[in-house]
Amino acid sequence: MRGYLSLTVLVALCVSVASCGKKGKSSRLPDDGQLHGVAPTANKSMNPPRNMVYVPPGTFHMGPSDEDISYNYTTRNRQVSIPGFWMDATEITNNDYRQFINWTRDSLAFKILYGQGITNFDDTSAVDWKKVAQIKWDRNTVEKLNELNLAPDNRLYGKPDIDPDKIQFKVEYFDLAAAARRDNAGLPRSNFIRKYPQKIYPDTLVWIRDFSYSYNEPMTKRYFSHPSFGNYPVVGVSWRQAVAFCYWRTHYQNSFLAKHKFAIDGDYRLPSEAEWEYAARGGLTNSMFPWGNPYLRNKKGCLLANFKPGRGNYAEDGGFYTVPVNAYWPNQYGLFNMSGNVAEWTGSYFYEGAYNFMADMSPDIRYEAKDSDRPREKRKVVRGGSWKDVSYFLQVGTRSYEYQDTAKSYIGFRCVIDLAPKMKK
Repeated sequence: MRGYLSLTVLVALCVSVASCGKKGKSSRLPDDGQLHGVAPTANKSMNPPRNMVYVPPGTFHMGPSDEDISYNYTTRNRQVSIPGFWMDATEITNNDYRQFINWTRDSLAFKILYGQGITNFDDTSAVDWKKVAQIKWDRNTVEKLNELNLAPDNRLYGKPDIDPDKIQFKVEYFDLAAAARRDNAGLPRSNFIRKYPQKIYPDTLVWIRDFSYSYNEPMTKRYFSHPSFGNYPVVGVSWRQAVAFCYWRTHYQNSFLAKHKFAIDGDYRLPSEAEWEYAARGGLTNSMFPWGNPYLRNKKGCLLANFKPGRGNYAEDGGFYTVPVNAYWPNQYGLFNMSGNVAEWTGSYFYEGAYNFMADMSPDIRYEAKDSDRPREKRKVVRGGSWKDVSYFLQVGTRSYEYQDTAKSYIGFRCVIDLAPKMKK
């Protein structure tokens, strides 16, 4: 396979050559032997994505802006350049992630009530969302969803309910990195299409599991399910679940664009650690924090982020655990809580010596480990520090990691998307 041409672009090329334009005028090129060019599509571009801000291209010094107190030397300072991209202004909230879960649940319910069930993984039948909108989520309906329900032994007081482990999103994507390898040239396209089911419900038990000899049961019971926490960052989501969210968000957006005859645009994804750090700095050179240097309070004495101040006065910054995603002041790019509240997954693989050999143009190392790989190969870069961390982890140049198949009560995420330059306002 020597190149990648999407089916949408191919169809658009055919339509642009063969179709008729306005007022019956043919869109065929004049047969004059001259070069006129053919636009890939006549569809208009999508609108700027909701609740995202544009991070302009630029160059910055990636790495620590202060002493490397751990002396690990895993973050040597170096100059790199980053192209422009769009980024979520806030961390993904419980309400945002619940939309993903409900969409997946509803699509599975449709296949049980109106289709052939959900046991066939390769079923590609379309979901009729008009019928889905008519589903009444009462006890009678839930009792019909046997394939989604908890087994009788797992129910409280015999109440039928949906089993969170059975809410699985079918991830599908084209592996561009594999297709680009020279030794794969000429292979059929099907060799690079990846499909797998992914459980997506957050692990709400992390609030208890992460802290031994600590009473956090109320957070387990309420944090994801109670409306009061709707605008708080989602936690208990593994790296693999965050990646699945990005694939779903792309699919959800592209379905709308195709339906309304917009041009299909970029894919949502997790930011690389270089993109994350560049965005977190907000255009400030060699600053320790998104708001500058070197203090954690403003001139009025107010703390500037949600973390573990002093010797552990968790409530001093205004939040005992997490806080709403738009709390505190944004940085100069309009991004909230790039330091503190929850640490954030990036798409990058964590390797101690990565800064020594990465390119200086949009640097990144990506590797999606298999379940059979060694734990070392499952490490993903985590940035930003959280509500339970000391201020060192709030520094924009501090690196940390967690394993891609684990979830924590202090790690969330936000998405980025690459769009055409003319999208910039």
